[in-house]
Amino acid sequence: AVTELEFDDIQHIMLTGTPHLTGRYEFLSFDTPEAGQAWLAEMVPLVHSATDVRKTVNIFKRWVNLAFTWNGLRALGLDEQTLATFPAEFREGMAARADILGDTGAAAPEHWVGGLAGDDLHAIVILFARDEDERVRCVGEHDALLARCPGVRSLSHLDLAATAPFEYDHDHFGYRDPVSQPQMAGSGETLIPGAGGALAAGEFLLGYPDEEGLVSNQPALEVLSRNGSFMAYRRLEEHVGTFRDYLKQHAEDTEGQELLAAKFMGRWRSGAPLVLAPEHDDPELGADPMRNNDFDYATMDPHGYKCPVGSHARRLNPRDTEPNPNRRRMIRRSGTYGPALPDGSPDDGVERGVGMFLICASLVRQFEFAQNVWINDAAFQELGNEHDPICGTQDGTLDFTIPKRPIRKVHKGLPAFTTLRGGAYFFLPGLTALRHLSKLGQQGAS
Repeated sequence: AVTELEFDDIQHIMLTGTPHLTGRYEFLSFDTPEAGQAWLAEMVPLVHSATDVRKTVNIFKRWVNLAFTWNGLRALGLDEQTLATFPAEFREGMAARADILGDTGAAAPEHWVGGLAGDDLHAIVILFARDEDERVRCVGEHDALLARCPGVRSLSHLDLAATAPFEYDHDHFGYRDPVSQPQMAGSGETLIPGAGGALAAGEFLLGYPDEEGLVSNQPALEVLSRNGSFMAYRRLEEHVGTFRDYLKQHAEDTEGQELLAAKFMGRWRSGAPLVLAPEHDDPELGADPMRNNDFDYATMDPHGYKCPVGSHARRLNPRDTEPNPNRRRMIRRSGTYGPALPDGSPDDGVERGVGMFLICASLVRQFEFAQNVWINDAAFQELGNEHDPICGTQDGTLDFTIPKRPIRKVHKGLPAFTTLRGGAYFFLPGLTALRHLSKLGQQGAS
């Protein structure tokens, strides 16, 4: 039996995407619990539940979500006893887990921007806006609130901006994104062929049974944990000039460049999967959610002749080639930042990339496993000397293998196409929990 989801208590980012073209991620610090609670009390009414967004998605112009680091929950005044019941990886924070995650070299926390590696990172406001006018209006409103709440400081922000073509979401490399998302039982979504079926809500939401029937990873205070989740935030710079140069240097013509780009990703830039369109792009297939995930690897492409075993999509969702992949799935929400690099332009030195959230019930079992084993394990499925070619840690010593008859093609010394510029672990509370946190001072910090 499917456990009924409490849509009106779940922050919308868990269950619904939004038609935003712009937005802002604002990172905050609380100097005192009173200041943090006063700010939060004014913010809570602005946060949309999944119910709100489903009813008003075509009317509203902006959507807000709030989340907190472990240090942020402490700074709000949550008691030590409750704080101690959060999972160890969340208490430690992403920066302290850098070695486990492969965030080394240029991606190491000492190089992170925006104060993301600091203990005074306490909260994030996630704003998605339908257009730039609305983003500017919302930022003005929030700046005014900060002025009314001395003791709440903005550490940094990241402004989002979609780039052309605007008909569908894509990253700066041009790949349609997202294409493959897990589906949650009880969400009411139409089941998508090949998406892995409807997964137990407890894979993503706290307070519900997971795929093994267990309700686990709970902070002790039920009002806090119910309908909450954990989020890994990653700010990934995309080196578009490097990527385009590599394609040009290692392919004979434009068609060859597109095929190589598809081999790296596991999908054509249109979203069409290589397993179903191995030789030529099929944009109609890429745009069709009822077809663009309807495939597997073990029976349709066991050796990777169509889609290389080491490609990004195959690593992050190995489907039927790994035992129990559904225990590793995550909900992914993201926005692009920075201006587009015009076609044919040399690299301009401007930072551009994706700011993404990986949402799950267990940071260790889902996010950290995916990073450590699927993205950055050099021996993934017996490959030998490879990381994920798109978002893995690359230092110029690793390869990328394209299986081919009679002789496979090995790309040696792959450059870094992306660099992690910062990240953090956040707790995404339900709406009841947000109200509870805003009133901690009235409860004697209970």
